[in-house]
Amino acid sequence: MIVVHVTHEAVEQIGGIGTVIAGLITSEAYAERVSRTILLGPLFTNNVPNPHRLGPGAQVKYSSLDSFTPLQWGRKFASIERLHDVNIVYGVRPVVDACTGKTAETEVLLVDVFRANHDRLNRFKASLFEKFGIPSDRFENIWDFEQYVRLAEPGFDAAMALVGKDGEQMIVIAHEYMGVPTALKAMMHGQADTRTVFYAHEVASVRPVVEKSPGHDTMFYNVLDKAEAAGVAMEDVFPAVKDNYKHPLVKAARYCDHVFAVGEHVRRELTFVDRHIRPADIDIVFNGIPAEPVSLQQRQASRTRMRQYAGSLFGRTPTWAMSHVARPVLSKGIWRDLRILHELDPMLARRGESAVYFMLGTLGGQRRAADIRQMEDVYGWPVHHEHGYPDLVTGEDLLADMFENFNREHEAVRVVLVNQWGWGRDVCGQRMPKEMSFADIRRGVDVEFGLSVYEPFGISQLEPLCYGAICVVSNVCGCVGFARRAGDADTLSRNLLVGDFVTLPEPMGIERLRTLGMEDRTRLEDAEAHRLAGALAQLLTDGDAAIAERLTSGYNLACHMSWDDVVTQYFLPGLDRAARY
Repeated sequence: MIVVHVTHEAVEQIGGIGTVIAGLITSEAYAERVSRTILLGPLFTNNVPNPHRLGPGAQVKYSSLDSFTPLQWGRKFASIERLHDVNIVYGVRPVVDACTGKTAETEVLLVDVFRANHDRLNRFKASLFEKFGIPSDRFENIWDFEQYVRLAEPGFDAAMALVGKDGEQMIVIAHEYMGVPTALKAMMHGQADTRTVFYAHEVASVRPVVEKSPGHDTMFYNVLDKAEAAGVAMEDVFPAVKDNYKHPLVKAARYCDHVFAVGEHVRRELTFVDRHIRPADIDIVFNGIPAEPVSLQQRQASRTRMRQYAGSLFGRTPTWAMSHVARPVLSKGIWRDLRILHELDPMLARRGESAVYFMLGTLGGQRRAADIRQMEDVYGWPVHHEHGYPDLVTGEDLLADMFENFNREHEAVRVVLVNQWGWGRDVCGQRMPKEMSFADIRRGVDVEFGLSVYEPFGISQLEPLCYGAICVVSNVCGCVGFARRAGDADTLSRNLLVGDFVTLPEPMGIERLRTLGMEDRTRLEDAEAHRLAGALAQLLTDGDAAIAERLTSGYNLACHMSWDDVVTQYFLPGLDRAARY
């Protein structure tokens, strides 16, 4: 079986899809079944020197951009480049699972679509409209839409040239809306041994509706319940979705041979987007999480470093270390973390305990070490911040102000915004223990937060699970469904706290639900924060015995949620169903 992953992360891991691809293709079960893997995507810049076009450690085998056209590959690609007026870069690169360290070599195929044969392109766009209802003319001025439409024909043709006529089945996986045009091209090509899969890592039609509504998940998932019961589609309830350029591509996913969804909510959302998509047409293919064994001594060493760092920031060593590792964006619901910590503050104070919470994430990219040292020396970064780069950029500033206000009003709990990427002295300053590494903020925390308003799966929320952390997540996170399938109630009760920001105290009609506002949501959040804080306080029992118990139960649960388990139980059976279509 040959698998072509169509993705914007063919070279560089930018977000969750790159993590998923790395987890899949470094799995032993994947390697046993898949003979070749090709990562196909657009070339995002055409001015990078040849050695770096496919990333570090890669080997470029063909690049017409650099006049590097060995005959072996020129025979395959030159005619495609002339036909579509594009350039092609091809080679191999290592893919590394950041959590396990496993590495696999994969083929990479990039198409430079900054130019195009517009006559052929326009004929393809006409076919997309006539067959699949995609109105390219409405969105072709949006490059994020246009580049993936341009990729489809030359990208598929080049993949076919690589595969040749060896008789092996090829499955084209469209990762999110970006891969849909290529999958549709594969379908129109009509190759008997080619199948297509739409891999929904989220539902791009839904995310902005949830994020932009003041009612967020409280509004949306209650509306979804009502709409499902009435058989109403998303465009009828939220007509503005038609202006989202991603929406027609997501709708067209129903024409693929099969559909994967990373969680139960994503499956429901897809059927809401287009009622032609039946739940039976969608396989749940969860994401995997790390399942790394560590000893109690290793766990405690990381925990000690986390608490030492907190002590160097605030002058006292806290009882508990907590974190939220994520980009500091609205969907992560970070204000919900603060609500729970507000409720937890007096509970810990009465017990003579304290806690420090680290929010690790940035919207400004990695800062230079020299800038970090200066901010640390001059005004006490990361406890204190100043607006403007190299410190706070737009989106981080509001969060930093919230954290400053929180610290002024609370005693037992302190919160810190580390708006940087990485976790060590070289990138986060001299007050960190010199032995500190990124592994410590995964291994050494007692609590990891992830109370998102929209989270199709949420790998990072459960990354510390195998190290014995208590993971506090919202019930709209797709990872909750996987955890409940993988573990029994007793195991889950030690390591997982699930917040419910959806269940309303009284029934409402769909029109009232659509207008659900911040005030309604806040009342629900306040009550749920109080409940979760009480439950968390009960679970926070110190001492080696209690920590060892959480370490054992968390690791056992994570072992049933590993990438090998995902590939064996979900991904490969889904590919088999697609192949039989």
